[in-house]
Amino acid sequence: MKDQGRQIGDVLLEVEDISLSFGAVRAISDVSFDIRKGEIRAIIGPNGAGKTSMLNCINGFYHPQQGTITYKGQKRSVMKPHEAAEQGIARTFQNVALFKGMSTLDNIMTGRNLKMKSNWFMSMLWKGPAEREELEHRRFVEDIIDFLEIEAIRKTPVGRLPYGLQKRVELGRALAAEPELLLLDEPMAGMNLEEKEDMCRFILDVNDEFGTTICLIEHDMGVVMDISDRVMVLDYGGKIGDGVPEEVRANQNVIDAYLGGGH
Repeated sequence: MKDQGRQIGDVLLEVEDISLSFGAVRAISDVSFDIRKGEIRAIIGPNGAGKTSMLNCINGFYHPQQGTITYKGQKRSVMKPHEAAEQGIARTFQNVALFKGMSTLDNIMTGRNLKMKSNWFMSMLWKGPAEREELEHRRFVEDIIDFLEIEAIRKTPVGRLPYGLQKRVELGRALAAEPELLLLDEPMAGMNLEEKEDMCRFILDVNDEFGTTICLIEHDMGVVMDISDRVMVLDYGGKIGDGVPEEVRANQNVIDAYLGGGH
């Protein structure tokens, strides 16, 4: 359960009238919402509602045909993924996107790439500043490994890990970039109950201890209602609900389109 005493800040990211089409297919239609600093913001909706497309617009994988996104006071219509990463936006994916032959430690180290300052010549020599920098980054990554309680698999190739642990490693790689805004695309998909409980705990701890703002897509309504500060609901690319969990749960449009009468 989320900490009711946390302080939610000003708007960190604002989406205004975003529309995205792929040929004749309308993925997102005139959607507006915001994410406030320090909150856990959920996006829910049926399959094909436009949830992942919205995250892809926020971090620059997709470029909407209409609308703007304002991040930390700067308005933009187009941003490339590496620019989003440089400005403090990190994400995980529906399908785990790790380097399967590399160890847990090395996968999480790749999340530090943008933080590394040594040039190729210094790195080739390795001794001196490049060595000190790498050791510094490794210490940071070891702290993430401790935080996520995956010390026992730090040297294990991630392709040999069960799915739930792979998702935890992917979270660690995103955290290695020290994001201000963390986008999580179905972080608990395919997990059993115990794995979901662990992931919920880590998401809440990341938000609480690091102060990281989180926007997540999740189908488990129990999880969404328990850990989210606000919930936006999409259906056929349009927004049909937005508010605190209690408001969304009672919204008749949301009940009809997604939650169902049984809920």
